Amino acid sequence: MKSPHLLVYLFLFAALFSLSWATSAHTHERFLHCLSLRSENSSFISKIIYTQHNSSYSSILEFSMHNLRFSTPSTAKPQVIITPFHTSHIQATIYCSKKHELQIRTRSGGHDFEGLSYVSEVPFVIIDLINFRSVDIDVENKIAWVQSGAVLGELYYRIAEKSKTLAFPAGICHTVGVGGYFSGGGYGLLFRKYGLAVDNIIDAQFIDVNGRILDRKAMGEDLFWAIRGGGGGSFGIVIAWKLKLVPVPATVTVFTISRTSEQNAIKLVHRWQYVAHKLPDGTFSLVGLSSVNSSQDGKKTILASFRLFFLGGVDELVPLMQERFPELGLVKEDCTEMSWLESILYFGQIQNKSLDILLDRTFQSPLISPAFKAKSDYVKEPVPEIALEGLWSKLFEEEAKSAGIVFVAYGGIMDEIPETATPFPHRAGNLYKILYTVGWQKEDNKNSQKYISWIRRVYSYTSSFVSQSPREAYINYRDLDIGINSKGNTSYAQASIWGYKYFRNNFDKLLRVKTMIDPENFFRHEQSIPPLLSVRKKTGN
Repeated sequence: MKSPHLLVYLFLFAALFSLSWATSAHTHERFLHCLSLRSENSSFISKIIYTQHNSSYSSILEFSMHNLRFSTPSTAKPQVIITPFHTSHIQATIYCSKKHELQIRTRSGGHDFEGLSYVSEVPFVIIDLINFRSVDIDVENKIAWVQSGAVLGELYYRIAEKSKTLAFPAGICHTVGVGGYFSGGGYGLLFRKYGLAVDNIIDAQFIDVNGRILDRKAMGEDLFWAIRGGGGGSFGIVIAWKLKLVPVPATVTVFTISRTSEQNAIKLVHRWQYVAHKLPDGTFSLVGLSSVNSSQDGKKTILASFRLFFLGGVDELVPLMQERFPELGLVKEDCTEMSWLESILYFGQIQNKSLDILLDRTFQSPLISPAFKAKSDYVKEPVPEIALEGLWSKLFEEEAKSAGIVFVAYGGIMDEIPETATPFPHRAGNLYKILYTVGWQKEDNKNSQKYISWIRRVYSYTSSFVSQSPREAYINYRDLDIGINSKGNTSYAQASIWGYKYFRNNFDKLLRVKTMIDPENFFRHEQSIPPLLSVRKKTGN
């Protein structure tokens, strides 16, 4: 027989749960009613709204969900998904979300590493920008306007339709949405030549917390600075970006040379640290580390894949590498000449696909597992060979069967751009960036903690060999392990834990911009920039 105290407790819990559910349902209904009142065409607005009662709700939610770690029955779901066709739909959603105290998560491509564009612990709605995806190319003036819901592949494809010798310096994963990508800085094959994506953005269209549509002139230089690398979901919603296109030769050259542990891979990686950042700025160089089965005896070994992109022909590249990195043993037969657009497929490891694959935003990239956890680091001094051996050993562990560690060389023009030019501060003084990933299949989500524990152990192991005070991180490789905001008002101490790692001293300016544009902290999530008013309220200052 249950005790009277337990029965009282169960009754109260059930009553509170029912009240919470009823309140949530009531808020949801009032929000939808608000949207209908704010819309000129109420019959059309119903075509862009998806609730959990819609048969297509799940498919819309999962269509742009690129980390299936968050595709579980227990993961919180949005009360409503809005797929706007017009800016007025976004303005109405902002107004009604404020009125009924619902958070907004804005999704362009759905690649946030921690799912923050489609997951929240508090009642929320998603604005999915999939219908905001136009790309307009002006070859004569070498500019482009691209809406935030377009993916990088669509941008590249449309540029190449108009010109074979113009490009844009962005990433190699073609299904990434430009909205989230640009908001964090964005690097790629051309970043050592032309800088980050945000270094080549010259205007934007932005909707603020009050529904105003602002361009660069109207928003002012401080806010324009903040949205180009200060992270998504903090200031408002950028709906379009004006880009400066950059020249590329008709022919570029690429190569991949792979070496195992038995082929002196550790020594080559150690030497790469001294060479790669000093290569001409027309090169992009990375090393990928993973465990593979040895072809000799079937035992595991570590494979180091040296991959390089070069703005020029093979006859120029081979003597350059033979002079700068003779240990690698590059010969002409290792190299392939191609167009810049084809190099995107090559580095995305989909070179056997047609160029039309760039228009397929549902494509599952082979670069990363369906479900994953990632972390990042910046390296200022070469890591000793003995330390690399210790890192090697981590890749032999059972949890690392779908893990990878990638070193991406810095240098080039990145050494010349001031760290205050945009919120992205990781410029001069970096030899390379590290991306750590560990992945698994959706069916293995129940064991996700063992994989996450592995990557945390690796991250702990490398702590003494990477940047210090702060230990820097790349916001587009979002990692909630390095700190999160509280659900209420966020203290400066809380926000600065993760803020200085992503932004260094630029974090303080981001706080001031946030205070100016969104003082009530409407646009917020676990790692959004808080306003100083919120900080003071929490700390009592």
